[in-house]
Amino acid sequence: MYALREWSVRHARGMNTFYRGFEAALVALHPVWKLIGYERLERPMATVERGVKGLLFDCRMCGQCILSSTGMSCPMNCPKNLRNGPCEVRPEMKCVWVQAVAGAARIPGGRQALQSVQVAVDRRLQGKSSWLRAVRQRLGETA
Repeated sequence: MYALREWSVRHARGMNTFYRGFEAALVALHPVWKLIGYERLERPMATVERGVKGLLFDCRMCGQCILSSTGMSCPMNCPKNLRNGPCEVRPEMKCVWVQAVAGAARIPGGRQALQSVQVAVDRRLQGKSSWLRAVRQRLGETA
């Protein structure tokens, strides 16, 4: 799993480009999602999201994905769940923030995104689909 997570960070530019297109497709499908009902879609979408993002990024399904802002390195893999940078970096420790900086360097605007302060994790969203949440936020609806 760790090797695939490192691969995703090394290919952060391509992963980010793919995600931008994928997100646009999800937004374009908003009328379908609304017709089916976001509440009804939550469980199956979260299951697919958990499988895909779990495999590629070792995702912890916090429900508030910021992979594009952290170089495709999930900050929830930090033992302390730090979303705004490392506490301390030691060479013998594998810190997700070292990976985040490396991945952010590969994404256009990634270093600037890494400087943005991230809000604290809302634990009520744990296990929920951040994909559906992103669609609703992008359209100005409450998530």
